[in-house]
Amino acid sequence: MLRIAIQSKGRLFDDTMNLLTEADIKVSATKRTLLVGAKNFPLEVLYLRDDDIPQSVASGVADIGVVGENEYVERGAEAEIISRLGFSKCRLSLAIPKEVQYEGLEWFQGKKIATSYPVILNSFLQEKGIKAEVHVITGSVEISPGIGLADAIFDIVSSGSTLVSNNLREVEVVMQSEALLIGYPDMSEEKRLILDQMLFRFQAVREAEDKKYVRMNAPKARLQEIINVLPGLKSPTIIPLADDEWCSVHTVLDEHRFWEIIGQLKELGAQGILVTPIEKMIL
Repeated sequence: MLRIAIQSKGRLFDDTMNLLTEADIKVSATKRTLLVGAKNFPLEVLYLRDDDIPQSVASGVADIGVVGENEYVERGAEAEIISRLGFSKCRLSLAIPKEVQYEGLEWFQGKKIATSYPVILNSFLQEKGIKAEVHVITGSVEISPGIGLADAIFDIVSSGSTLVSNNLREVEVVMQSEALLIGYPDMSEEKRLILDQMLFRFQAVREAEDKKYVRMNAPKARLQEIINVLPGLKSPTIIPLADDEWCSVHTVLDEHRFWEIIGQLKELGAQGILVTPIEKMIL
């Protein structure tokens, strides 16, 4: 049985549970129980605070965990990074009152900065040769300048709406962050085999992201031209039709180039284009 530590609430909780669901690992999302077993996979989920996850994995209380890169770096726990999961992306930034004139990092000399991430901030300030007073806050950091507790803040920024609502503006991005899958370094071979099965499922889900399965009828006279504009995984599948002058072409397209390519296909005479989402993709 493999034990995974997951944040008990918030966006990272939602994104992680969605990933497990997409990987067909059925886990109850109840937050009243600390430890919950999966119904169809040798996995149990331990719900914890995000800042407790790195140490829980490093000490072997949990075999693996999903945690924000910001928390992983801040805690400095000796857990190994198994995979970058590509979701729950954000950044750690310095922000100041929007009415204050800012001309560069020297502005922070001698200033008081409120943060929940003193380790990352102190490392950055030392690297840049900035001497500032770091004030550690565990609650709502963004209100600190407004109540006179600090001159600036260092905090997580996602959309930036929280900064705007507190009359702040982002001036320096210190670190980019995303969800990490971390693991206990001395995990048993039996548990690593279960982990490999899980990673295989996760990879299949991620490969299918932003991909569309496309089928179309294409004139044989322009088939090679149509093939040339298709950036599929390999060569497309070509299926003959009852009409000898036409064939059916099947391929996979990235969503971000979808309309551009569909337009080219239409110009080359493709018809009856059918587009369907892809749930999983095994490479």
